[in-house]
Amino acid sequence: MIINGVSIDDTFAEAFGMRATRVLITAQNHTWAMHAATAMTGFATSVIACGVEAGIERLLSPEETPDGRPGVAVLLFAMGSAVLMKQLETRMGQCVLTCPTTAAFSGIDSGYPEITRINLGKNLRFFGDGFQISKQFGAKRYWRVPVMDGEFMTEETTGMVRAVGGGNFLILAESQPQALAACEAAISAMKQLPNVIMPFPGGVVRSGSKVGAKYKSMIASTNDAFCPTLKGITRTELSPEIESVMEIVIDGLTAEDINRAMRVGIQAVCDLGRAAGIHRISAGNYGGKLGPYHFKLREIMRARGAA
Repeated sequence: MIINGVSIDDTFAEAFGMRATRVLITAQNHTWAMHAATAMTGFATSVIACGVEAGIERLLSPEETPDGRPGVAVLLFAMGSAVLMKQLETRMGQCVLTCPTTAAFSGIDSGYPEITRINLGKNLRFFGDGFQISKQFGAKRYWRVPVMDGEFMTEETTGMVRAVGGGNFLILAESQPQALAACEAAISAMKQLPNVIMPFPGGVVRSGSKVGAKYKSMIASTNDAFCPTLKGITRTELSPEIESVMEIVIDGLTAEDINRAMRVGIQAVCDLGRAAGIHRISAGNYGGKLGPYHFKLREIMRARGAA
């Protein structure tokens, strides 16, 4: 399969099951909502060392938020429920409660076959030292916690759902600037879609990994087959003209969300084409042994009418 001069490898991205939640953070304006959201999603690129993978999904207009103020939607993903709940509570307490004018609300209440309610502000209320008060509207409970700028309003719980993490594709280019430009085009297109995040810095990973290493303490190490500087000393996957490879990793609330994001992102790269120095699109997998979700690149692009 070749699209605008870009070869699509006959391979698949291997992904795995996760747990996910969405939090809606509102504030006096988007600037302060974004400050809280940026802090909350910091150091959250990979579950390997960060506990969660998190990112900003999108900005919210006042018409889309429970309190009629500007907001930001944040998605958090973890390998298990306990880890997600602990990380959510910690990040809420240190990054949202502390941020001037913010409030926090559940971002998942319906639309999924299985939703588990987990703590959002239930334990943060204790920061109020007994001065906190609760209000119940229908089935939802909210807490008002006194703080020095007024009150911190938070919904008691949010919804947690089964999700998918680790969708990915690799961009193989003639140079580092060309690979990065292609990644930027892909990320820009993918950010228009709901229910997905690209958790690495700017959405892009340069340090793609393989399972295992020569050092026993390492569970993952550099993907030497895709490292341009190792072409002559390892079993390389790169042709002579490829001098830079970058990866985009996607987490989504459903497999179809990742499927759609990969299609949009790969198409954005192919729109640049061979003229922009892009030669191939590939993907990272582990032979299908680790994850039950296999996103086949050619099938994804055929669904868009590519040939």
